[in-house]
Amino acid sequence: MFDLISLIKTVGYLGIFGIVFAESGLFIGFFLPGDSLLFTAGFLGYLNIYLLIFLCVLGAVLGDNFGYAFGAKVGPKIFKREDSFLFHKDQLERAKNFYEKYGVKTIVLARFIPFVRTFAPILAGVGKMNYPTFLFYNFIGAFLWGIGIPLFGFFLGTIIPNADTFILPIIGLIVVGSVIPVAMELYKIKNKQKF
Repeated sequence: MFDLISLIKTVGYLGIFGIVFAESGLFIGFFLPGDSLLFTAGFLGYLNIYLLIFLCVLGAVLGDNFGYAFGAKVGPKIFKREDSFLFHKDQLERAKNFYEKYGVKTIVLARFIPFVRTFAPILAGVGKMNYPTFLFYNFIGAFLWGIGIPLFGFFLGTIIPNADTFILPIIGLIVVGSVIPVAMELYKIKNKQKF
């Protein structure tokens, strides 16, 4: 869907920051190529790795905080209507209960799962997750993701000869690998509900 190499060359540091911010906290960001973009940016070595990492972490933290604030402000208004077309009032209570039970783990793990990372901070705001707790674990997740993904790409790019020929299979593995944690967690939750 995206020509990542051209995208990185075109948008540069500020564009990557904007994409990370949008994918982290805006509803429209769920389709953006977060993991593969950061990996490729590190892998290609066009950008200074330290500045890239700083902007990735900053964009992730600020994006998640924007998503949380949006969820906290707009979410309750949406759920005030008894049976709206898109939502039911009990969904707010479910979101709140979910974050009380799985909140810390969800905020950190969501950072590594496409689609989930866009909606997790919004739902945390809707569910009124304790903000200092959200902020702390949001920073941990953003720090691990914003450093880990580009740095992993950077190291692979420096140790593999003709690394650019392997970029598509590696990105494919990243996409598949990022789906595995959510599948495992859903499987665990489904098994717990049976008992």
